[in-house]
Amino acid sequence: MRVMVLVKATEDSEKGFDHTPETLAAMEEMGRFNEALQAAGILREADGLRPSSDGKRIAFDGSRRTVIDGPFAETKELVAGFWLWEVKDMEEAVAWVKRCPNPMPGPSEIEIRPLYEMADWFPEAAAGGDGHS
Repeated sequence: MRVMVLVKATEDSEKGFDHTPETLAAMEEMGRFNEALQAAGILREADGLRPSSDGKRIAFDGSRRTVIDGPFAETKELVAGFWLWEVKDMEEAVAWVKRCPNPMPGPSEIEIRPLYEMADWFPEAAAGGDGHS
């Protein structure tokens, strides 16, 4: 099962990270966690995102496209970073997130979302069928 593990943004992450000894120590701790994920064969990809002030959104309305410059409101709805993991099931993903160091200086949240798999779209393929009847 593939899951996207999303580190939710906070006011701190939206300010950008400074290079204080505390921040560098937190980054080292997160690095050790990532090494454990890699050693367990779970980690597929991971990275942090720059603050939304560096980003853009494109709003779609029919054929019209509107570019919106960051920063974006509702910090709690933004993502500050992510992992892509391959796990046995959601319980394994939850167990790993519980081991994760707090990704932010203060309170924070991490969201786990399963990715669609081919079998979700084409169940007959998962059953070994050729998709033709």
